[in-house]
Amino acid sequence: MSINLINTLSQPLKSAAKFVNHNEQASGLSTSRFIQDTSTCLLPKATFARSKADLAENAFLELSESGLVYFAPMLVGKAAKDIFTHSLSKDTRKLVTESATKLMEQNNAISKKVLPVKAAIALSALLIPLTEFTLNYIKNLMTLKVFQKGDFNNIANLENKQEDKQAQIKVKKSATKNIKSAAGIFGLSTILAAVLSSRGAAKSKTLQNISEAILAPGTKFFKNNEKAKNFFNKYCSIDYASENGKLVLSKGQLTSCVVIGGAGYFGAAKDRGKQNFLETLFRYPVVGFYVITGSELFEKGFKKLLQNAGKCKETIGQNLETPSFKELETIAQNMAKKNSTAVEKEFARLAKQKVLISGVPYIFSIGVMGFFVSGISNLFTKYRFTKEQSKKI
Repeated sequence: MSINLINTLSQPLKSAAKFVNHNEQASGLSTSRFIQDTSTCLLPKATFARSKADLAENAFLELSESGLVYFAPMLVGKAAKDIFTHSLSKDTRKLVTESATKLMEQNNAISKKVLPVKAAIALSALLIPLTEFTLNYIKNLMTLKVFQKGDFNNIANLENKQEDKQAQIKVKKSATKNIKSAAGIFGLSTILAAVLSSRGAAKSKTLQNISEAILAPGTKFFKNNEKAKNFFNKYCSIDYASENGKLVLSKGQLTSCVVIGGAGYFGAAKDRGKQNFLETLFRYPVVGFYVITGSELFEKGFKKLLQNAGKCKETIGQNLETPSFKELETIAQNMAKKNSTAVEKEFARLAKQKVLISGVPYIFSIGVMGFFVSGISNLFTKYRFTKEQSKKI
């Protein structure tokens, strides 16, 4: 019978260990991750909210964006898989969750049949970044409707002046136009997906090439450059990742959300004035880079720093892998037998290491990428506006 060693820890280590353990176990649970990450991002923005409209906008964006990341990929992927694999046999259907590069290496009749279908399913994922693109325009329309504000200076409480009705009309028209454009682009991608799934299995070299470019652009275009191949496969493929046989958000899809969504951020910000655009220009590249690679780089860098310092030897592997709390129980039991010590004592030492490894990146995420970026961007906006106004006097 397994011993729940976490409960033997003293406070506050027990609380921290339970939090890290829950976070690990929730990696595949959309609801848990949605609640945790939304609160992490929304709390700093709510703290620094400059008006009711500003708070409402941030709440809308954080809730909707987290919903897209944690719920949409699995739902959209499942629906697309059911639609586009109906012509495949039961055994062949399972291959759509296989790695695209692996299927391309096989280069046989079955892989050539599966790749276009897999590409069609991947195209469905464009719904996520295109929806991300529209969210900021929807936010603009919401603020116009609810708060009758289209001027960012009023929304950010930089000043309180009469709203320009013509400017509001311009914001509304731009939002409507861009939302329709996003819908049109997704419509075209859906048509391409239908063509690939229905005709791609035939001996069409063009459709096969398109499928391979969608799924593994690095392998398709950089066969002789290993670094470029791996980079483009990781960050430019819109293929789904696979987790326990389910289609989930991949790093490439996340990148597409940041890039395409960023176009929406900047476009919607520009519609509402100079200060909104400059604030977005300051904040978005930092946050976007951190979302795509920064968190991963920081976590790896911190582990490497500990490894080089000879710290956390039992909990950081050669390739910077770390055991789960469940695995730590086994390690603690083996060490206790070897050292003739109490299991609880060994587990407590390992738990401290585990909490340090997981906790510092998490605190960095909240403190620096949350509170610091939100706070400093607001301060810079206020500073720029005040300086600009002083020049007019």
